[in-house]
Amino acid sequence: MAEPRIWTELLTYGLGIALSPIHLVLLLLLLLGASPLRRGGLFVGGWLLTSALVVIALLTLGHGLLLDMSQGSDHRTGLDLIGGGALIALGGRELIRGVLNGGEAPAWSGAVDRFAAMPLPLLLLISSVTEVISPDDILLFAKSAAVILAAQLPLQAEIAWSAGFSAATSVLLLIPFLAVLIGRQRVLPLLQSGKIALLRRGELVVGSLSVGLGSYLGWQGISGLMIN
Repeated sequence: MAEPRIWTELLTYGLGIALSPIHLVLLLLLLLGASPLRRGGLFVGGWLLTSALVVIALLTLGHGLLLDMSQGSDHRTGLDLIGGGALIALGGRELIRGVLNGGEAPAWSGAVDRFAAMPLPLLLLISSVTEVISPDDILLFAKSAAVILAAQLPLQAEIAWSAGFSAATSVLLLIPFLAVLIGRQRVLPLLQSGKIALLRRGELVVGSLSVGLGSYLGWQGISGLMIN
């Protein structure tokens, strides 16, 4: 059956989007600050809502344009090849940055502290915008929508799969939030350690994941060319 494979792909692409060091560090700062459950909960909810709206918009666009996203189609092959090449390039850049930084905090670390101090509505808006305009996230959103379109599902199933994908994009944010919900004082040292680790190694982790996902998409694109 194709369903396990599709769920695996959606989970993988969702985790690729979820692994955003900037947003994860932002959430950890909110959870370490004042009103952690309210501010952190709204932050996670905003991320989840943005993910759902983006994938719904892409699915609507795909249906409206009658795009054929089956394996071997021109649209699917083009998306795989372009997306794979772009992710490899972006991942390579992150790996180079991570190596050159030598474990030091990246340039954006100072901006994150300023973002965390902003009024919450403005912070949520900036978070949603950066989630949508990130090149690697755009590619992963598009690829996930293509996977759902290719399955040719009824509307209810599309909604369920889209909800599952949106949850996957939020899982790395949900874990620390739920930990704070259960017992904040016990997890404070872990949150602080996680923030430091993300600042030091986030670029290397994201770069490695992007290169891996890009290689997989490139392989799918080449397989599509061979079908044609």
